[in-house]
Amino acid sequence: MITIGAALDAVLASARPLGAEEVPLVEALDRVVSETVTSPTDLPPFTNSAMDGYAVRGEDLTGDRQSLRVIAEIPAGSVSVAHVGAGQAAKIMTGAPLPAGSDTVVPVELTEPASHAVTVGSSVVIGGSVTAGANVRRRGEDLSSGATLLAPGRVLGPADLGLLAAVGLATVRVSKRPRVAILATGSELVAVGEPLGPGQIRDANSITACGQVLRAGGQPRLLGIARDDREDTCRMLAQALEADVVVSSGGVSVGEFDLVKEMLEELGVDRRFWGVKVKPGWPLTFGVKGDTLVYGVPGNPVAAMVSFELFIRPAILKLQGRSDVYRPCVDAAAAERIKPTKQRVELPRCRLIRGAGGWTFARTGPQGSGALRSMTLADGLALVPAGYPGSESGATFPIMLLDGTSNVRPPFPE
Repeated sequence: MITIGAALDAVLASARPLGAEEVPLVEALDRVVSETVTSPTDLPPFTNSAMDGYAVRGEDLTGDRQSLRVIAEIPAGSVSVAHVGAGQAAKIMTGAPLPAGSDTVVPVELTEPASHAVTVGSSVVIGGSVTAGANVRRRGEDLSSGATLLAPGRVLGPADLGLLAAVGLATVRVSKRPRVAILATGSELVAVGEPLGPGQIRDANSITACGQVLRAGGQPRLLGIARDDREDTCRMLAQALEADVVVSSGGVSVGEFDLVKEMLEELGVDRRFWGVKVKPGWPLTFGVKGDTLVYGVPGNPVAAMVSFELFIRPAILKLQGRSDVYRPCVDAAAAERIKPTKQRVELPRCRLIRGAGGWTFARTGPQGSGALRSMTLADGLALVPAGYPGSESGATFPIMLLDGTSNVRPPFPE
């Protein structure tokens, strides 16, 4: 068996970012930018009013209750040829281009009459104090033409998409989403929705893996269940190898019907390691065939999910060109006794509690590798070293969170 750190090194060394593709903005949310994006225009593209009100010359605002003659009305979406001179104002709507001669907008609520009923040719009284240059959005004040909008590796959020739209970019080049083939192995398994026979259980691993793949930005493909049969297992694994990533659950331990490692070898997969010094999840196998990353994770649901968090999620993110492939960590004090560990790093599922003295954590009930509910209640995984002698409450451990991203690798014990 190898350490968590050595296993993760092997995985990330084998994960090479995929190519790029151009997608419309409406399909680009949460995708990863693959190249530097620069603005083709200034934003705003012209100087405009930030308020409904009156465009005036700032130098005319010399005292209280100036009366100015309205020479034009400028709705949003139109351009006026008027030139605002001394003692004049142009009625203007939010977003409309500022007319020549003006440099300030007086909000309508600071004028008398404070309404939109003022017409061209009548007068408006400025009844409040306004600083010269106020309420104006200058051309290019948000960004100028040629400025960098987005850098490679950025995960696109709603505001990013709006910014691209604002400068007229209808598409964006993003990294391809990894195709992830998911299959479960075991004659005891049945698909969700099918009736259970004697000694059978439902396949939860494929569903949890599907959710984890989606959260990591991959494209899951559920292949179904391979029975404990050499031909069936080999056939389904061969089909899975067409993807960028293969996630097979079960069949990787040392039992008589654990066929996955042997079948992968027959299919030409170059095994990089089998067995990691971690609990849960030690019988993990990883290899490559061409550019395809191949994982055989344990069949117990918690062990499968923890294996994904540690070794599969980071690879899927790296395939998309991301550098923030790790989970964030916090230090927290145990709210209960921590038992001694043996030869493997142990990762108890825990919930975090924020108090006046900082973070504390408590385990989420029974910690068996088949206790899936322990994951549904968990905020993170406590990193307890191998050979730990045990301690009473109060001992501090790193907690690897199960949400968020980070560029900093967790301090995995060796």
